[in-house]
Amino acid sequence: MVVGDVTASSILPKLERQFGKWKGRSVVPPKWPTAHQVEERKIYFVDKPGAAQSEIRIGRLGVSRLTEDFYALEVLNTILGGSFTSRLNQNLREQHGYSYGASSSFAFRPLPGPFTARAAVQTDVTDKALTEFMKELANIMQPVSDEELTRAKNYLALGYPGNFESVSQVAGQLIDLTIYNLPDSYFNSYIQKVFAVSKDDVLRAAKKYLDPEKVNIVIVGDRAKVEAGVKALEIAPVHFFTIDDVLGPAPVMDSND
Repeated sequence: MVVGDVTASSILPKLERQFGKWKGRSVVPPKWPTAHQVEERKIYFVDKPGAAQSEIRIGRLGVSRLTEDFYALEVLNTILGGSFTSRLNQNLREQHGYSYGASSSFAFRPLPGPFTARAAVQTDVTDKALTEFMKELANIMQPVSDEELTRAKNYLALGYPGNFESVSQVAGQLIDLTIYNLPDSYFNSYIQKVFAVSKDDVLRAAKKYLDPEKVNIVIVGDRAKVEAGVKALEIAPVHFFTIDDVLGPAPVMDSND
């Protein structure tokens, strides 16, 4: 793929000289194991003594890029955590001041990628921030307002041209078109399909792909300062780990290095 200040007539002969005689070999597609959905809510706490903040990640298995619910999920996530005015950011940052920013996303890939909600929060409000996260994940299971729906669709539509500002961005968009075998009309129809998403579509997608009772919650922070508050919430069993449990022992540097 070539994107830039070139024409087909100028670049094709050069490509033909370099690659015209090249014959590719057949490639056997890898067989990936099936990823299983989270079945119950659990908290995994990684102790980092002295941490200035707590990092919170809440996740579950999402969906592949080729899902028929792609546009509904784009709008859903924009409302929940995909923009500055999203519910998560307005709650944790603007209303409570727990975090500099809170967000969420679906990782759309050839196979189902994760859904993740995230924030770095002040240590002393880790439990309170987690409570607000769970509240927003529960609330998104209810119909969204007309105002939220319109704002989310406008946000996606107005921001879409920004995906084509640079040469590298155009190349990236074309690669996605190829990888996922999207129709040639995809770029021109994206905004139209976003605007076609209804409140019912958003609610259906939320209930289908998000379940706050079946998520893994990962917290990295200072256990001594946070443990009591997190346990007191009684929202899920808490499993504790050290940094070495997760990453293995720190390497020992040779004194001669």
